[in-house]
Amino acid sequence: MKNIVIIGGGFAGAYIAKKLEKNKDFNVILIDSKNYYEFTPGILRTLVSPKHAKKIQVLHTHYLKKAKVVVDCVKKMTEKEIITANKHKLKFDYLFICSGSSYNAPFKEKNIVNLTRTRHIRDYYHKLDVAKKIIIIGGGIVGTELAGEIIDFYKGKNEKEIIVIHKHDKLMERNHEKTIDYADKFLKKHNVNILYNETALNYENNLVKTDKNRKIKADLVFLCTGITPNSEFIPKKLLNSEKQVNINEYFQVLDNKSNKPLKNIFAAGDITSIKEEKLAQNAEKHAKLIVKNINLIENNKEPKSYSPEKRIIVISLGRFNGIFQYKNKFIITGLLPGLLKTLIEWKTMRRYKL
Repeated sequence: MKNIVIIGGGFAGAYIAKKLEKNKDFNVILIDSKNYYEFTPGILRTLVSPKHAKKIQVLHTHYLKKAKVVVDCVKKMTEKEIITANKHKLKFDYLFICSGSSYNAPFKEKNIVNLTRTRHIRDYYHKLDVAKKIIIIGGGIVGTELAGEIIDFYKGKNEKEIIVIHKHDKLMERNHEKTIDYADKFLKKHNVNILYNETALNYENNLVKTDKNRKIKADLVFLCTGITPNSEFIPKKLLNSEKQVNINEYFQVLDNKSNKPLKNIFAAGDITSIKEEKLAQNAEKHAKLIVKNINLIENNKEPKSYSPEKRIIVISLGRFNGIFQYKNKFIITGLLPGLLKTLIEWKTMRRYKL
């Protein structure tokens, strides 16, 4: 049997493990720093409703019937084996790097198991519940959605003063103007103060200082300022300047020096150098093609190439409002997109909970 090692149990890694464990010729090992799969976009709702965690998390051992799950952090990677923090040495015939990315706490964290994670989120919920003034640093999709969740949950009761500090001149600046305009009007309608073209330089004891000599005191500060690839364990010769893994059109990892692919090492999801939005659906698209390509390669056939394309984006502004955007052309706003985001979460989790 061939050893299949998968690093990371997120959208790409979980899918690959679930599919490849069905191959009788593969011995599949999933390494993850947490013991569960999580629908990460749902974390924002969990911040205002901790019970929601049960809907977006499932143990890896629940949906994996044959694969071995190793709850550990990868410390070192060579072209033949993986070495973990607990000094496990795992040799592989195929390696899949799906280690993803990290957000500022509490949106996406490493090294936390299920109960600890849920308790940590609950701590943030209690802080949020008593806070009167909240600062959100970053007006991208995460920051905008977080503001929407807080508005929705606290509407008409214990309402919060929300300030969004955004270094650009518009929210979610890579999206369609209609999407941007709808989000801007929605937040302002609910008394959110958006400070455009302003950068938060530092914060200490919930006092935020900006590049416009502004000092703002708040009860709670959330950082929503982008993602960082989880690539600390990957040799530098396989990374680009943004610490992402260089890959070819088949998702095979490239050596920077020779520009030749390591034919048995693949990467998928946020960790890759592909020029596209780092979305859950893109990670799953990567995973689906990788599974297909492994089967083709094993049967001595040519793998299929991947071409990035604009995807559907669904942005929630609470449970009952949102924005549906398709290829920066077709936009729907209001109740339907809000409900659609919940449906996507349910459909994704159903795949792993059945």
